[in-house]
Amino acid sequence: MTIRIYGVSGSRAIRSLWAIEETGIDYTHVPTHFFSDSKTEEYLAVNPNGRIPALVDGDLTLFESMAINLYLIRKYAPALYPDNEADEAVAIQWSVWAISEIEPLQMQIVIQTFFNRDNIDQSIIDSATESLKRPLNVLNTTLADRPYLLGDEFTVADLNVAGVMQLMQMVKFDFTGYHNVVDWLERCYSREALKRAQSLD
Repeated sequence: MTIRIYGVSGSRAIRSLWAIEETGIDYTHVPTHFFSDSKTEEYLAVNPNGRIPALVDGDLTLFESMAINLYLIRKYAPALYPDNEADEAVAIQWSVWAISEIEPLQMQIVIQTFFNRDNIDQSIIDSATESLKRPLNVLNTTLADRPYLLGDEFTVADLNVAGVMQLMQMVKFDFTGYHNVVDWLERCYSREALKRAQSLD
């Protein structure tokens, strides 16, 4: 049965489009935008939350990008998935960390930059930017002695965290002072799978 993934690259669905491109498997891309497309009766039958991305693989239907990515990589790209329980736990830790420590703050900046253009509240941007210093310092320190989050090789942990942080790149976030993070993002974003995913509109 054909695997289907819903979403478009110009949204948070890029994370899972990147993941499925990393697997190299055949799949059907169903272009689904985060406005009207994701609120249709047909799509709500796939993801009742009315958000993207979503994945259908046989009898399994998944929503939430981190869950989709962990599933896809573990099943279809095991070379990018930890081969022991300890590293698996750390990969899950970083995935949860990204959506709890980074995403809510970066979304405040995204909303002001792209959705409140005519009435930007700079104080919200400044506050979010200040609050991001703590998690970015954590990430920068972690990457001080290794090229990737789990060591020498790119894994699903890097995919998930860098995938979340693409929104920061979109708003041209100033990463001055986070040299290790900048170098790591460059390594992650140079992957061919991401380039292919970015063309899926």
